[in-house]
Amino acid sequence: MRHIYSLIFYLLLPFILLRLYWKGRKSPYYRKRWWERLGFVKPLSAKGAIWVHAVSLGEMVVAKPLIQAIRTRYPTTPIAITNMTATGAKMAEQLKMENVFQFYVPYDLPDVVKRFVKRVQPRMLIIMETELWPNLIHYTSQKKIPILLANGRLSEKSMLGYLRIRRIIQPLLSQINFIAVQTQIEAERFIKLGASPQQVVALGSIKFDIPIPEKLVFEGRELRKNWRAESRPILLAASTHNGEEEKVLNAFSQLKKIHPSALLILVPRHPERFDEVVKLGQKYGYQILRRSEKTLCNETTDIFVGDSFGEMFLYFSLSDIAFIGGSLANIGGHNLLEPAALALPIITGTHVFNFAEIFALLNHQKAVLQVHGQDGLFEAWKILLEDKVAAEAMGERAKSVVLENQGALAKHMAYVEQLGDLFCQTKGVVGC
Repeated sequence: MRHIYSLIFYLLLPFILLRLYWKGRKSPYYRKRWWERLGFVKPLSAKGAIWVHAVSLGEMVVAKPLIQAIRTRYPTTPIAITNMTATGAKMAEQLKMENVFQFYVPYDLPDVVKRFVKRVQPRMLIIMETELWPNLIHYTSQKKIPILLANGRLSEKSMLGYLRIRRIIQPLLSQINFIAVQTQIEAERFIKLGASPQQVVALGSIKFDIPIPEKLVFEGRELRKNWRAESRPILLAASTHNGEEEKVLNAFSQLKKIHPSALLILVPRHPERFDEVVKLGQKYGYQILRRSEKTLCNETTDIFVGDSFGEMFLYFSLSDIAFIGGSLANIGGHNLLEPAALALPIITGTHVFNFAEIFALLNHQKAVLQVHGQDGLFEAWKILLEDKVAAEAMGERAKSVVLENQGALAKHMAYVEQLGDLFCQTKGVVGC
């Protein structure tokens, strides 16, 4: 089955490269170092790198504290980070740690994966969340390189999809040394797919071990003072997608009728849509300022577009209420824990299947409001702005959920150390 899969992938490769070129028209980052996707990376001078694969921005957010912990535990060991998307690559590059290298992940083809592994020569592979690529896992395991699936998550919908291709998935899972998942429910789903119960461990989510960038938080709060907006209602719509911005803007139009001084911070998920979102806001007749303009908001500014990268905590610290995108559109939602860590009241739409367990925890503690469409968003904003005591209490409950569920990072590091020892034993090198 894997050989048939590889043949189909080879046949599709020209079209995949054309799509990459096409995406590069909007986001030139996709054309950057495209040859790395074929495994042509610069060989690392030192052997035994720890390879961390985080497909996109969301996975990189989770990987960041793990990478920092790895760097502390293994200060001289090279770390190779691979990403599929431009946003993930940008965040990896911004880590700016010594001896940390960012590459685009090789396409899942036998010769491509083998070429990449030969040039990087890793001591272990850590796959963030659920990236089950048959050839990548097979040829890495074939070289006796141990593999950890970290912070794994598997929705009911994804499990049903994987069950249709169980003949590929089951042998693939058997090649992973440890499958560290977020909840016991997800552990049971992996076992249903064919993983051994001895492989699977429920460690909680690294997402709760959020490293708060105090510098960005401080800058955000100082920026609000410079805007002279301490008493002005500031609403954040974070990580929005196509189709969501219109709903957000319609809800904001309703709110402006009763809170005319309200300011909206709008941060699209994908950088290539920044210009599109600015034009959309202008169609509504709003005065818009972009973060990249480096100009202070004043009382005439209606919308502040966050067209920067890696500054989400700055936007959270500027805001009174956070709406998290990808949830009014059928995307599955984005990280609810970052605003929770700063004790912000949180609003989300109905599509939260990517973070179902985390949403359930917050919802159980009445630390999140779930809304249906633009009218629901307007009502939630109105309620929270007009009852500041309730909004503050909601934010504190959200922060408590984060604090009570921390500790997964240390548990994951114990398995990283086991893989390091296993690699050394396999190679017959003491303390390698």
